[in-house]
Amino acid sequence: MPEPTVPRTRALELTANCADCFGLCCVALPFTRSADFARDKAAGTPCGNLGADFGCVIHEGLRENGWSGCTVFECHGAGQHVSQGTFAGVDWRTRPGTSAAMFRSFGVMRQLHEILRYVTEALERAETAPVHAELAEIRAHVAELSEGTAAQLTALDVPALRAAANGPLTRAAALVRAAARPGRAPDHRGADLMGSTRLRGADLRGANLRGAYLIAADLRGADLRGAELLGADLRDADLRGADLRGALYLTQAQVNAARGDGTTRVAAEFTRPGRWGGQGG
Repeated sequence: MPEPTVPRTRALELTANCADCFGLCCVALPFTRSADFARDKAAGTPCGNLGADFGCVIHEGLRENGWSGCTVFECHGAGQHVSQGTFAGVDWRTRPGTSAAMFRSFGVMRQLHEILRYVTEALERAETAPVHAELAEIRAHVAELSEGTAAQLTALDVPALRAAANGPLTRAAALVRAAARPGRAPDHRGADLMGSTRLRGADLRGANLRGAYLIAADLRGADLRGAELLGADLRDADLRGADLRGALYLTQAQVNAARGDGTTRVAAEFTRPGRWGGQGG
């Protein structure tokens, strides 16, 4: 079956818009029964909570029903890109023969959009001006690749693209961290800080927390302004009273995964989880 012609005029969206997606994360991805998912689900099999309109029928009660893993997932806009762009608005139910290619494309697009999301954020920071040219070149290249056909997408060498982006993203982060805290800042890159209590009230301005394991860590009252959080695991991290304004590479999924309250401060671009309560500044 021929692939749909890909529109070349789509505006690049880096935030999920589930209304324009065919429920791809609810079908393409596997789930394993755990504290995050109420039951097992094989890749390519629709979740039992997926509605006829591709929406989640228990969306408002996911955590209460054992599906907290869904609340911290973020495709960075890859779902609607594949649904409305790569496959031109024709869903996998209407054209079942495209489902396998659509799901494979979604897996690749998620990674492309993740790269684009981080590069775009780095470009928006004034501190990163010395690497703007490199970042802009990567963004243009990856954005162009994201407009390929399903076959072109699945043929991409994504690890090579990630590697090419890593250098400029790392240099951008160093510039942001140095501006936030001149001198030597804490370096916890990749550190195992699960359940740690020693970070409560800590001055983590400009800290390197890339890839750190902060699951259930006590970060109450910590100052995380200008800290790098790319890939940091914040599941159940206690961020009550913490200040994350200006933190670099922080995502909505990380915010959703953490515990906070009305005194937790995040940038205005983030949606505060309802369970946090209040309107932290």
